[in-house]
Amino acid sequence: MSEHLKVALIGNPNTGKSTLFNDLTGLNQKVGNFPGVTVDKKTGLVKLSNGQSAEIIDLPGIYSLYAKSKDEQIAFEVLYDRKGKLRPDLVVVVADASNLKRNLLLYTQVADLNIPVILVLNMIDVAEKNGLRIDVDRLAARLGIRVIPVNARENKGVNEVKLAIGEATKIATQVKTIEVEELAPALIDEISGSFETSSPYEALQLAHQHENLSSLTIEQSDFIESLEQKHAFHSANSQSKETIARYNFINDLLFDTVKQDESAKGETFSNKIDKVLTHRVFGLVIFVIILFLVFQSIFTFAEYPMSFIEKGFLSIEQWLSGVLPVGVFTNLLIDGVLAGLSGVLVFLPQIVILFFFIAILEDTGYMARVTFMMDKLMRKVGLNGKSVVPLISGVACAVPAIMATRTIESWKDRIITILVTPLMSCSARLPVYTLLISLVVPDQKILGFLSLQGLALLSMYLVGFFAAIGAAWIMKRIVRSRERGYFIMELPIYRMPRWSNIGLQLYEKARTFVIEAGKVIIAVSVILWVLSTYGPSDKMSTIDTHFETLAKVPGANIGLLEQEKGAQKLEASYAGILGKAIEPVIKPLGYDWKIGIALITSFAAREVFVGTMSTIYSVEGDGENIVSVRQKLATAINTETGLPVFSLATAISLMFFYAFAMQCASTIAVVYRETKSVKWPIIQLAYMTTLAYVASLIVYQVLK
Repeated sequence: MSEHLKVALIGNPNTGKSTLFNDLTGLNQKVGNFPGVTVDKKTGLVKLSNGQSAEIIDLPGIYSLYAKSKDEQIAFEVLYDRKGKLRPDLVVVVADASNLKRNLLLYTQVADLNIPVILVLNMIDVAEKNGLRIDVDRLAARLGIRVIPVNARENKGVNEVKLAIGEATKIATQVKTIEVEELAPALIDEISGSFETSSPYEALQLAHQHENLSSLTIEQSDFIESLEQKHAFHSANSQSKETIARYNFINDLLFDTVKQDESAKGETFSNKIDKVLTHRVFGLVIFVIILFLVFQSIFTFAEYPMSFIEKGFLSIEQWLSGVLPVGVFTNLLIDGVLAGLSGVLVFLPQIVILFFFIAILEDTGYMARVTFMMDKLMRKVGLNGKSVVPLISGVACAVPAIMATRTIESWKDRIITILVTPLMSCSARLPVYTLLISLVVPDQKILGFLSLQGLALLSMYLVGFFAAIGAAWIMKRIVRSRERGYFIMELPIYRMPRWSNIGLQLYEKARTFVIEAGKVIIAVSVILWVLSTYGPSDKMSTIDTHFETLAKVPGANIGLLEQEKGAQKLEASYAGILGKAIEPVIKPLGYDWKIGIALITSFAAREVFVGTMSTIYSVEGDGENIVSVRQKLATAINTETGLPVFSLATAISLMFFYAFAMQCASTIAVVYRETKSVKWPIIQLAYMTTLAYVASLIVYQVLK
């Protein structure tokens, strides 16, 4: 990649920087980590109009070069590190044209680093709608650079950006925005004389940020520290003076280049809607109603595609059982691999519908309002306002949600958020919930339109949310600290969702679920089939001999004997021995040894529970009566009591177990990676397992 022109995209959050990145690079993107840290890095190639290619680096969204979190530290590190592979030849600053005053603060900082720069005024359509008339040519002349108005959502102006990148020189042309040397003249001189810097402002940034720069040695950092003490440099005071000077420059600049139509002044449409949607009472009520409608839709709309997938797998299994010879391979394929896969893929429509609604809520700007409203609740339980984003992301998947905690500056708040985020009901729990709900909750409508099953599903998501809040409240009082965090979020305006973007997100989510979960499920299904089919040879031989004798009795019901033989061999198998070993521990929860096997196998991933139950009951079946996983579990009978295995008490107890138990190896791994300690994953696993066991025990003993 070294032969390509390197271009860094930088900008405030919610300026459409990622949309512009997608417009420029299309599907030519790669996701990785920035060197030495676990911050996601997105890069991509763009073909320029002059025939050359450029590598685009999407830097994390920041408000200022002064870093407050790991993500924010990356931006200056990439811009400063001359030996780094990502050092850009050109920086494209993406600014929200409708809010130039705040966005230009970052531009002035980047411009004073003396790196070639282009300014993109994104959301120019919103600015015009708000009555802002920006004299782009005059703005470009004042700054000494190319300024390009863009509407990235509609791909307008993107070709002009490509043209400007292709025509950019390696010489910075921008004018100085402030007199940086006046802030700390002697210190800047000494640092500039000792280090290779491209501008006085870069020297000043070294004084501010040398402790966070991995590209500096300890000796270099200590040397800069000694210079700070020598010149009595005070970082906070210097930042304040610099910010005031920059806003003075920005005010003069905007006075000459931007005019506001008097007729357009007044309250915007978004502000009027926000008075209701972010109201402390009505806003929460509306949010709960929206959640309720989402979960109602999951059950209502998913029924037909789920039935189609079920029938499809049944047809394949029946066809294969007819054309393949009887033997180990056929049993492994049908009762192991296909049974496990069908048990999980049947829930793909529900997962796609859930992500469809989440994508719409995010794309319209409503999810940002939810974060804003929930911040108030977070503070009441003592959490940082920035904890809201990981918690809400946890509804989709705990792994990226835990990675999102990097934006929380307070170590204590970050650890607590990491510990409670897996309690939010992720998409992996959805197949477990929907399967168990379909077994014990009637498919009935209340008041003619409210699905009882949808209400039950909504209740489980609320259980997870309030459990996370309660756990955070307790942990906040166990771990004390004087650190205080802050929460800054700009509410984007309401926009129509971009259907192509939503379609791309759904494709990625569905592909990830099928491939990532599918790999685990196939592996577990094969292992489980082997454990469920084979056992100690003496016990298996005894069972075979016993049923061969019974089959020779005149008038014997061969089909019934085969079914009984399958049940006894499953109980004598290695999986049966494993399940029996833990049965005394789980029996008070209402679980038998077969459910115990599923609890063990689903430790790697919760959704494996469904595939495991499907495989176990397939092995136990007579091989001729192939039915879906829901039918298998609905007709399962407890041989001791003669009652259904999945009673109301057992099913709800199981749902509470999966609501609270960790049961996700990927989450444990990412917690270890983020905390760089084995202590926190162990604490998390221990408290969640204990909580799951106690809650399930109480639920079962009350309801049985």
